[in-house]
Amino acid sequence: MLTHQRKQYLLDLLQRDGQIVAKTVSEMLGLSEDTLRRDLRELAKEGLLQRVHGGAIPTLPASPALAPYASREQLSPDAKPAIGRAAGAMIQPGQVVFVDGGTTCLQLVRQLPRELRATMVTHSPSIAVELVSHPGIEVVMLGGRLFRHSIVNVGAATVAAIARIRADLYFMGVSSLHPQAGITTGDYEEAGVKRALSEAAARTVVLASPEKLHTSSPFQIAPLSEISDIVVLRDTDEALVAPYREMGIAITLA
Repeated sequence: MLTHQRKQYLLDLLQRDGQIVAKTVSEMLGLSEDTLRRDLRELAKEGLLQRVHGGAIPTLPASPALAPYASREQLSPDAKPAIGRAAGAMIQPGQVVFVDGGTTCLQLVRQLPRELRATMVTHSPSIAVELVSHPGIEVVMLGGRLFRHSIVNVGAATVAAIARIRADLYFMGVSSLHPQAGITTGDYEEAGVKRALSEAAARTVVLASPEKLHTSSPFQIAPLSEISDIVVLRDTDEALVAPYREMGIAITLA
């Protein structure tokens, strides 16, 4: 089969099945996986599909959550407080909790009950400042280089500090969420910090406001297998969350 014929076959297969599993297709065509991956890379460069671990999926829309912070504050203004309340209800007194940066996590800390006593660890100056007036919350700030787009600290110093802490919960803010593309964000260093936070927490909870579902961003944070829970708005289409339920991820409806 010539190269252009293989590529057309792959595009037809993608349209029919909604995904390409490289190992399966290479065996079916009698090709090496390296050859198939090269075809997929070239098709991805042409914008005809999106590469994911183990194969490819159709090109996904970019997430609105990649916009500057001030613009993101205007997205889903009703959904984010509801998601924040549902997430905050998961926290038990005395727990150590990682709290990500971003506008949804900001709503989470604003919804915390005044009587709650816990330790919040964050790399977000915005989150730390919001918690200053909460009487029962001990706040631990993680240092590093300020990434202005998300108003969070990133870099080697941040990751090193995370490695010295073991948290009960991590509330993760993301740019994008998709069953095949996984949990992704728009900056390489920020993805690394989120990954380190997830690895240092017993339970990772993803906060997914509506505009983030079924979208994609450039850098993967972690495999979906490392995620414990996803919090979504109550009226989210069940078809969007069903794949995560099938993976054994707990879905909380806010």
